Amino acid sequence: MKWFLFHRIMALLPVLFVVSLVVFCLVHLAPGDPVMVILGNDASPQDIAALRQQMGLDRPLLGQFVRWFGAVLSGDLGHSLFLNASVSGLFLQHLAPTLALALYAQAIALVLGLASGVISAWQHGRFADRAIRALATFGMSVPGFLLGLFLIFFFAVQLRWFPVVGYRSTNDDWLQNVWYLTLPAIALGFRIAALISRMTRAVMLDVLQENFINTARAKGVPERTVLLRHTLKNALIPILTICGESFASLVTGTIVIESVFGIPGVGSLIVDSIERRDFTVIQGVVLLITVCYVLINLAVDVLSYVVDPRLSVEGGESS
Repeated sequence: MKWFLFHRIMALLPVLFVVSLVVFCLVHLAPGDPVMVILGNDASPQDIAALRQQMGLDRPLLGQFVRWFGAVLSGDLGHSLFLNASVSGLFLQHLAPTLALALYAQAIALVLGLASGVISAWQHGRFADRAIRALATFGMSVPGFLLGLFLIFFFAVQLRWFPVVGYRSTNDDWLQNVWYLTLPAIALGFRIAALISRMTRAVMLDVLQENFINTARAKGVPERTVLLRHTLKNALIPILTICGESFASLVTGTIVIESVFGIPGVGSLIVDSIERRDFTVIQGVVLLITVCYVLINLAVDVLSYVVDPRLSVEGGESS
């Protein structure tokens, strides 16, 4: 297990460095100047030069990156240029709505995806199978923000079952929190549900062709037991992998959905920081999201290893 973790961690470290470098370059090469946002267009050249020097923006780009990345390695992500708060503090302040939305969307995706995938495999070639595959294709194709707008129009504006936008903290009322997050969670999780459904169907169809399944049926084992205990259990590893990767993408994919539904999460923090040209916050938050992404994938690898120790580590060495 320790060598398994060592190989995975060593493979992730270069990813973090490359992401840090790319994000830093994109942020600083994009149009816009935080100094002009702070001082306004009527600021004198002397004031602009003084503030740029104070922020360290007058240094060469490479020097700025070395200074920032060195601070990151020491655990300091810097401070917001506008909000007078640390980047890590702002991230933690906005993390709860994002996690709540991602977990809710993942729960919806798991329930819909697994159920529809099992039914589709069970009804292979029949009307239910074709209908589920068509719905999954639609779910894979429609953008989340567009589905969110349709949900708002139909369920919030027309039927008035859910609020249009907004967020309620779990500290106030968890039922209100669930009520406000239902539409954005559906919009965010529907594509993942379609992906899980297609993966579940494909893997289960492969397992259903195995000899032990035919043996179980020949012994008179009920079809429900064959599907859930024998087939689904032996198809768990690829399904588990796609579920873990999908949750990582949900955490990183909430930016647009949070903007559509007015949720004050990490996505809204990034959008607001981009509008303000708050370089430090953008760099730090994107790096933290990347860390969360790779840690979730690492956890999925470890869990897959626990479920099936036959999985091999990098380089083809058997675990």
